[in-house]
Amino acid sequence: MSATFPGRFITLEGGEGAGKSTQIRLLADRLAERGIETLLTREPGGTAGAEAIRSLLVTGDPERWDAMTETLLHYAARRAHVEKTVKPALRRGVWVISDRFADSTMAYQGYAGAVGREAVAALHRLVLDDFAPDLTLVLDLPVETGLARAKQRMQGQNVQGLAAAEDRYERMGREFHEKLRGAFRDIAAREPQRCRLIDADRDVESVAVALWQAVVAQFSLKP
Repeated sequence: MSATFPGRFITLEGGEGAGKSTQIRLLADRLAERGIETLLTREPGGTAGAEAIRSLLVTGDPERWDAMTETLLHYAARRAHVEKTVKPALRRGVWVISDRFADSTMAYQGYAGAVGREAVAALHRLVLDDFAPDLTLVLDLPVETGLARAKQRMQGQNVQGLAAAEDRYERMGREFHEKLRGAFRDIAAREPQRCRLIDADRDVESVAVALWQAVVAQFSLKP
């Protein structure tokens, strides 16, 4: 666990369109108000090399890779992210907040991609030993709602003329995303000490309040 470091490691997880990026910024603002330095990062990503791998995973045809290849690519990126970005920040006493981490690989590839829980867990131990977040906030909402939000976000990026759309996973079909939602809920149920399931089918402020309450409780902060 990252609790062996002076800093704390918080991850946000969930299906497509769950609102993680927005909530991460709001959470960082609340922590800053209390004098806590934060580093915001994401997966795949967080280092130059990991960002290069990200482009291989989140763009292109949905059939570009099979689930096992995706798992290996994610863990190659994750190793660089943890060793070069996350751990150094935690050693300095910084609180790291990441948009996705290992639970996403377990959900996307382990469950929905049928690689299997044990295979993904074994790879995690090989690559990162027992390193894990101090708190994981799982944003849960109906698949239909999440995909609609994700589509709206992609349309906004297209209007802005951004590079290739990062919509490879969004295009994997309704059945895949239903499995994904069930996977995240199961992961949260299996690890209640680390994970908090948050109802994300609400307005932004209500979700932000729920996340903050979970952080306050986990780390014994003043509300």
